[in-house]
Amino acid sequence: MTQVVPHHGPPLHLRGQTYHGRKGAIANAFRYGIDYVLINPESAARGPWLFSRNRANVTSVQDRDHGGAPKAGTGLAWVRQVLAAHDLAVTGKILLLTQPRVLGHVFNPVSFWLCYDWQGGLRVVIAEVSNTFGERHSYLCHRDDHGAITREDHLHATKIFHVSPFQPVQGGYRFRFDISDAKIGIWIDYSAGSDGGLIATLTGHLAPLTSFGILGMMLRRPFGARRVVALIYWQALKLKLKGARYNPLPPAPETEVSK
Repeated sequence: MTQVVPHHGPPLHLRGQTYHGRKGAIANAFRYGIDYVLINPESAARGPWLFSRNRANVTSVQDRDHGGAPKAGTGLAWVRQVLAAHDLAVTGKILLLTQPRVLGHVFNPVSFWLCYDWQGGLRVVIAEVSNTFGERHSYLCHRDDHGAITREDHLHATKIFHVSPFQPVQGGYRFRFDISDAKIGIWIDYSAGSDGGLIATLTGHLAPLTSFGILGMMLRRPFGARRVVALIYWQALKLKLKGARYNPLPPAPETEVSK
């Protein structure tokens, strides 16, 4: 069974890699190192000195950044509302996998809410997607029979949210999750018919988050969210120079969450 041991303790550090490979006639691919944290929002356990919850620090995770509109989120309360609205009973812990704020700044192209049953089985994942236009939409991922999600499961969602201006708002996502107490593996296969699509992955090993690890993060990948946004625009420039079609920003989805 794909599962993480839902923890009451301090945050974990995912020192990972993300890969994006574009499908279709105009090829483009990149791989970057990236840092995520895995937190239990209900845990009272303190993190390292250089990390805080809901207050300023070198790194932090704040509820207003997640669950709802950007900068106006309500964190875990929003997740429970979404689960109730879709008649999804979650009896165990709910964890958040996200990039932390660094020196007060954050931009998360995608964060993941991991929802467990009381036995530690992963039952629901909410993929919280943000674009560079200040918008957010979340995709609700679960098995049709509501059973525990395994590494073999492929969970589908219809794309209705504008992310990259070089990809259409059509087609669908296929998600796969391989999550344990030692590692994270997330694969997203986006297909848009003849218009292409892309493969996106997030992989890496989990370890306790420490101040030493945070300092290493700052040395390896300084500037935090500014670096993330700069890399997004760099890849956009490459696609423009290669002749990729630019799609203007459409109206935002009417719903906050979809499948």
